[in-house]
Amino acid sequence: MSSALLPLGANPWIWHSPVTYEALGDVLPRLSGWGFDCVEIPLENVRDWEPSAVTKLLGASGLAPAAVIAVMPPERNLVHTDPRTVQVTQDYLRHCVDAAHDLGAPTVAGPVYTAVGRTWRMNRAERAAAYEELRENLAPVVAHARDAGVRIAVEPLNRYETSLLNTVGQTLDALAGLPEDVIGIALDTYHQNIEERSLPDAVHRAAGRIVHVQVCANDRGTPGADSLDWPGFLAALLGAGYRGPLCIESFTAHNDAIAVAASVWRPLAASQDTIATDGLAFLRRALPTTP
Repeated sequence: MSSALLPLGANPWIWHSPVTYEALGDVLPRLSGWGFDCVEIPLENVRDWEPSAVTKLLGASGLAPAAVIAVMPPERNLVHTDPRTVQVTQDYLRHCVDAAHDLGAPTVAGPVYTAVGRTWRMNRAERAAAYEELRENLAPVVAHARDAGVRIAVEPLNRYETSLLNTVGQTLDALAGLPEDVIGIALDTYHQNIEERSLPDAVHRAAGRIVHVQVCANDRGTPGADSLDWPGFLAALLGAGYRGPLCIESFTAHNDAIAVAASVWRPLAASQDTIATDGLAFLRRALPTTP
Protein backbone atom coordinates (compact mmCIF):
# COMPACT_ATOMS: atom_id res chain seq x y z
CA MET A 1 0.00 0.00 0.00
CA SER A 2 1.01 3.65 -0.41
CA SER A 3 3.28 5.31 2.13
CA ALA A 4 2.08 8.81 1.19
CA LEU A 5 0.47 11.12 3.73
CA LEU A 6 -2.90 10.96 1.94
CA PRO A 7 -4.63 7.74 0.83
CA LEU A 8 -4.23 7.23 -2.91
CA GLY A 9 -6.97 5.77 -5.05
CA ALA A 10 -8.22 5.37 -8.60
CA ASN A 11 -11.50 5.20 -10.48
CA PRO A 12 -12.43 2.14 -12.58
CA TRP A 13 -13.59 4.51 -15.34
CA ILE A 14 -9.95 4.48 -16.42
CA TRP A 15 -10.84 1.09 -17.95
CA HIS A 16 -14.59 0.47 -17.83
CA SER A 17 -18.05 2.00 -18.19
CA PRO A 18 -20.51 1.14 -16.83
CA VAL A 19 -18.69 -0.02 -13.70
CA THR A 20 -20.41 -3.32 -12.99
CA TYR A 21 -19.62 -6.04 -10.48
CA GLU A 22 -17.66 -7.83 -13.21
CA ALA A 23 -15.66 -4.68 -13.99
CA LEU A 24 -14.83 -4.25 -10.31
CA GLY A 25 -13.75 -7.87 -10.16
CA ASP A 26 -11.27 -7.10 -12.93
CA VAL A 27 -9.96 -3.77 -11.59
CA LEU A 28 -9.77 -4.13 -7.81
CA PRO A 29 -7.13 -6.88 -7.64
CA ARG A 30 -4.90 -4.93 -10.02
CA LEU A 31 -5.23 -1.69 -8.06
CA SER A 32 -4.34 -3.57 -4.90
CA GLY A 33 -1.37 -5.22 -6.54
CA TRP A 34 -0.03 -1.88 -7.71
CA GLY A 35 -0.22 -0.50 -4.18
CA PHE A 36 -3.29 1.74 -4.15
CA ASP A 37 -5.03 2.34 -0.84
CA CYS A 38 -8.59 2.90 -1.99
CA VAL A 39 -10.96 2.99 -4.94
CA GLU A 40 -13.87 5.12 -6.09
CA ILE A 41 -17.01 3.16 -6.97
CA PRO A 42 -19.17 4.83 -9.63
CA LEU A 43 -22.88 4.01 -9.59
CA GLU A 44 -24.18 4.84 -13.03
CA ASN A 45 -27.30 2.68 -12.79
CA VAL A 46 -28.79 1.43 -9.54
CA ARG A 47 -28.54 -2.21 -10.60
CA ASP A 48 -24.93 -2.13 -11.83
CA TRP A 49 -23.70 -3.73 -8.59
CA GLU A 50 -24.93 -4.82 -5.19
CA PRO A 51 -23.18 -3.47 -2.08
CA SER A 52 -22.95 -6.85 -0.39
CA ALA A 53 -21.13 -8.37 -3.37
CA VAL A 54 -18.80 -5.39 -3.80
CA THR A 55 -18.03 -5.41 -0.08
CA LYS A 56 -16.63 -8.92 -0.54
CA LEU A 57 -14.49 -7.77 -3.48
CA LEU A 58 -13.16 -4.89 -1.41
CA GLY A 59 -12.37 -7.22 1.47
CA ALA A 60 -10.50 -9.60 -0.79
CA SER A 61 -8.48 -6.77 -2.36
CA GLY A 62 -7.71 -4.90 0.86
CA LEU A 63 -8.85 -1.64 -0.74
CA ALA A 64 -10.98 0.89 1.12
CA PRO A 65 -14.04 2.41 -0.59
CA ALA A 66 -13.07 6.07 -1.06
CA ALA A 67 -16.46 7.25 -2.31
CA VAL A 68 -19.51 6.28 -4.29
CA ILE A 69 -19.50 8.46 -7.41
CA ALA A 70 -22.90 9.78 -8.48
CA VAL A 71 -23.51 10.04 -12.22
CA MET A 72 -25.82 12.61 -13.80
CA PRO A 73 -27.12 11.66 -17.27
CA PRO A 74 -29.78 13.75 -19.06
CA GLU A 75 -32.68 12.37 -17.02
CA ARG A 76 -31.24 13.44 -13.64
CA ASN A 77 -31.69 17.06 -12.59
CA LEU A 78 -32.46 18.99 -9.42
CA VAL A 79 -32.87 22.47 -10.92
CA HIS A 80 -34.84 24.09 -13.72
CA THR A 81 -36.85 20.94 -14.32
CA ASP A 82 -40.19 19.29 -13.52
CA PRO A 83 -41.20 17.84 -10.12
CA ARG A 84 -41.14 14.25 -11.36
CA THR A 85 -37.52 14.58 -12.51
CA VAL A 86 -36.57 16.11 -9.16
CA GLN A 87 -38.17 13.17 -7.34
CA VAL A 88 -36.43 10.59 -9.53
CA THR A 89 -33.09 12.34 -9.03
CA GLN A 90 -33.54 12.57 -5.26
CA ASP A 91 -34.41 8.87 -5.15
CA TYR A 92 -31.26 8.05 -7.12
CA LEU A 93 -29.08 10.17 -4.84
CA ARG A 94 -30.62 8.55 -1.76
CA HIS A 95 -29.78 5.19 -3.31
CA CYS A 96 -26.17 6.37 -3.72
CA VAL A 97 -26.12 7.34 -0.04
CA ASP A 98 -27.48 3.95 0.97
CA ALA A 99 -24.92 2.18 -1.20
CA ALA A 100 -22.10 4.23 0.36
CA HIS A 101 -23.37 3.40 3.84
CA ASP A 102 -23.55 -0.30 3.02
CA LEU A 103 -20.04 -0.30 1.55
CA GLY A 104 -18.59 1.71 4.43
CA ALA A 105 -17.68 4.54 2.05
CA PRO A 106 -17.61 7.94 3.76
CA THR A 107 -18.76 10.00 0.80
CA VAL A 108 -21.05 10.35 -2.20
CA ALA A 109 -19.28 12.63 -4.68
CA GLY A 110 -20.17 14.10 -8.04
CA PRO A 111 -22.07 16.87 -9.84
CA VAL A 112 -25.24 16.10 -7.91
CA TYR A 113 -27.18 19.12 -9.19
CA THR A 114 -27.88 18.76 -12.90
CA ALA A 115 -27.10 16.62 -15.93
CA VAL A 116 -23.55 16.73 -17.25
CA GLY A 117 -23.55 18.64 -20.53
CA ARG A 118 -26.65 20.68 -19.69
CA THR A 119 -26.03 24.42 -20.01
CA TRP A 120 -28.17 27.53 -20.12
CA ARG A 121 -27.60 31.25 -19.68
CA MET A 122 -28.52 32.91 -16.37
CA ASN A 123 -28.45 36.47 -15.15
CA ARG A 124 -27.59 37.19 -11.52
CA ALA A 125 -31.16 36.90 -10.27
CA GLU A 126 -31.78 33.70 -12.22
CA ARG A 127 -28.58 32.18 -10.84
CA ALA A 128 -29.56 33.08 -7.29
CA ALA A 129 -32.96 31.47 -7.85
CA ALA A 130 -31.33 28.34 -9.27
CA TYR A 131 -29.09 28.07 -6.21
CA GLU A 132 -32.10 28.46 -3.91
CA GLU A 133 -33.92 25.74 -5.85
CA LEU A 134 -30.85 23.52 -5.59
CA ARG A 135 -30.65 23.97 -1.81
CA GLU A 136 -34.35 23.18 -1.47
CA ASN A 137 -34.12 20.02 -3.57
CA LEU A 138 -30.84 18.84 -2.02
CA ALA A 139 -32.10 19.26 1.54
CA PRO A 140 -33.98 15.92 1.73
CA VAL A 141 -30.94 14.10 0.34
CA VAL A 142 -28.68 15.85 2.84
CA ALA A 143 -31.01 14.83 5.69
CA HIS A 144 -30.89 11.23 4.47
CA ALA A 145 -27.09 11.41 4.27
CA ARG A 146 -26.87 12.72 7.82
CA ASP A 147 -28.96 9.81 9.08
CA ALA A 148 -26.72 7.37 7.15
CA GLY A 149 -23.46 8.89 8.39
CA VAL A 150 -22.40 9.75 4.82
CA ARG A 151 -21.10 13.09 3.52
CA ILE A 152 -21.98 14.57 0.12
CA ALA A 153 -19.23 16.16 -1.97
CA VAL A 154 -20.55 18.49 -4.67
CA GLU A 155 -18.28 18.70 -7.71
CA PRO A 156 -18.10 21.90 -9.76
CA LEU A 157 -17.52 21.13 -13.43
CA ASN A 158 -16.00 23.11 -16.28
CA ARG A 159 -18.02 25.50 -18.42
CA TYR A 160 -18.48 22.99 -21.24
CA GLU A 161 -20.14 20.45 -18.93
CA THR A 162 -22.39 22.73 -16.87
CA SER A 163 -23.33 26.39 -16.51
CA LEU A 164 -24.50 26.04 -12.91
CA LEU A 165 -21.42 25.37 -10.75
CA ASN A 166 -17.99 25.98 -12.28
CA THR A 167 -15.93 27.43 -9.44
CA VAL A 168 -15.34 26.90 -5.74
CA GLY A 169 -16.85 30.31 -5.06
CA GLN A 170 -20.08 29.47 -6.89
CA THR A 171 -20.30 26.13 -5.12
CA LEU A 172 -19.88 27.73 -1.71
CA ASP A 173 -22.64 30.20 -2.60
CA ALA A 174 -24.92 27.38 -3.73
CA LEU A 175 -24.37 25.36 -0.55
CA ALA A 176 -24.79 28.29 1.86
CA GLY A 177 -27.13 27.31 4.67
CA LEU A 178 -26.81 23.55 4.16
CA PRO A 179 -25.05 21.76 7.04
CA GLU A 180 -21.30 21.98 6.58
CA ASP A 181 -20.68 18.72 8.43
CA VAL A 182 -22.77 16.79 5.88
CA ILE A 183 -22.23 18.50 2.53
CA GLY A 184 -19.14 20.11 1.03
CA ILE A 185 -17.03 20.27 -2.10
CA ALA A 186 -15.37 17.70 -4.33
CA LEU A 187 -12.35 19.18 -6.08
CA ASP A 188 -11.22 17.86 -9.47
CA THR A 189 -7.95 19.18 -10.89
CA TYR A 190 -9.21 18.86 -14.47
CA HIS A 191 -12.15 21.21 -13.92
CA GLN A 192 -10.37 23.58 -11.53
CA ASN A 193 -7.50 23.97 -14.00
CA ILE A 194 -10.00 25.31 -16.54
CA GLU A 195 -12.13 27.45 -14.25
CA GLU A 196 -9.89 28.74 -11.46
CA ARG A 197 -7.09 31.26 -11.92
CA SER A 198 -4.94 29.32 -9.43
CA LEU A 199 -5.25 25.78 -8.15
CA PRO A 200 -3.76 26.65 -4.74
CA ASP A 201 -6.03 29.69 -4.39
CA ALA A 202 -9.08 27.54 -5.16
CA VAL A 203 -8.03 25.08 -2.46
CA HIS A 204 -7.50 27.91 0.04
CA ARG A 205 -10.99 29.23 -0.71
CA ALA A 206 -12.51 25.78 -0.23
CA ALA A 207 -10.62 25.11 3.02
CA GLY A 208 -12.83 23.52 5.63
CA ARG A 209 -15.38 22.38 3.04
CA ILE A 210 -13.26 19.93 1.01
CA VAL A 211 -14.76 16.46 1.29
CA HIS A 212 -13.19 14.60 -1.64
CA VAL A 213 -10.46 15.22 -4.25
CA GLN A 214 -10.00 13.78 -7.75
CA VAL A 215 -6.78 14.25 -9.67
CA CYS A 216 -5.59 13.89 -13.25
CA ALA A 217 -3.42 15.79 -15.71
CA ASN A 218 -4.61 18.96 -17.40
CA ASP A 219 -5.55 16.79 -20.43
CA ARG A 220 -7.33 14.22 -18.21
CA GLY A 221 -4.35 11.90 -18.46
CA THR A 222 -1.64 10.83 -16.01
CA PRO A 223 -1.08 13.10 -12.99
CA GLY A 224 2.37 14.65 -13.23
CA ALA A 225 2.68 14.28 -17.02
CA ASP A 226 1.40 17.79 -17.49
CA SER A 227 1.70 21.48 -16.73
CA LEU A 228 -0.26 21.71 -13.47
CA ASP A 229 1.14 23.33 -10.32
CA TRP A 230 1.25 20.09 -8.35
CA PRO A 231 3.56 21.35 -5.57
CA GLY A 232 1.32 24.34 -4.96
CA PHE A 233 -1.88 22.31 -5.18
CA LEU A 234 -0.74 19.55 -2.82
CA ALA A 235 0.78 21.98 -0.34
CA ALA A 236 -2.48 23.93 -0.31
CA LEU A 237 -4.48 20.75 0.35
CA LEU A 238 -2.31 19.77 3.27
CA GLY A 239 -2.28 23.33 4.57
CA ALA A 240 -6.08 23.37 4.44
CA GLY A 241 -6.13 20.33 6.71
CA TYR A 242 -7.40 17.92 4.07
CA ARG A 243 -6.53 14.32 4.92
CA GLY A 244 -8.93 12.47 2.67
CA PRO A 245 -8.10 10.46 -0.45
CA LEU A 246 -6.60 11.61 -3.72
CA CYS A 247 -8.24 9.54 -6.44
CA ILE A 248 -7.04 9.39 -10.04
CA GLU A 249 -10.01 9.85 -12.35
CA SER A 250 -9.54 9.40 -16.07
CA PHE A 251 -11.37 7.73 -18.90
CA THR A 252 -10.76 5.37 -21.79
CA ALA A 253 -11.06 6.29 -25.46
CA HIS A 254 -11.84 2.65 -26.21
CA ASN A 255 -15.35 2.65 -24.70
CA ASP A 256 -17.83 4.45 -26.96
CA ALA A 257 -20.21 5.58 -24.22
CA ILE A 258 -17.66 7.05 -21.84
CA ALA A 259 -15.43 8.45 -24.60
CA VAL A 260 -18.30 10.54 -25.92
CA ALA A 261 -19.53 11.53 -22.45
CA ALA A 262 -16.06 12.68 -21.34
CA SER A 263 -14.92 13.98 -24.77
CA VAL A 264 -11.94 11.64 -24.82
CA TRP A 265 -11.10 11.37 -28.51
CA ARG A 266 -7.60 9.89 -28.26
CA PRO A 267 -5.56 7.74 -25.88
CA LEU A 268 -4.28 9.84 -22.97
CA ALA A 269 -1.26 7.64 -22.17
CA ALA A 270 0.66 4.69 -23.57
CA SER A 271 -1.94 2.47 -21.92
CA GLN A 272 -4.79 2.81 -19.44
CA ASP A 273 -2.69 0.94 -16.89
CA THR A 274 -0.01 3.61 -17.30
CA ILE A 275 -2.41 6.33 -16.17
CA ALA A 276 -2.87 4.46 -12.89
CA THR A 277 0.64 3.17 -12.26
CA ASP A 278 2.59 6.25 -13.35
CA GLY A 279 0.06 8.48 -11.61
CA LEU A 280 0.44 6.52 -8.38
CA ALA A 281 4.23 6.71 -8.58
CA PHE A 282 4.09 10.47 -9.19
CA LEU A 283 1.74 11.13 -6.30
CA ARG A 284 3.88 9.05 -3.97
CA ARG A 285 6.90 11.16 -4.90
CA ALA A 286 5.04 14.44 -4.71
CA LEU A 287 3.40 13.91 -1.32
CA PRO A 288 5.28 13.91 1.97
CA THR A 289 5.11 10.82 4.16
CA THR A 290 4.81 12.85 7.37
CA PRO A 291 2.92 16.08 8.16
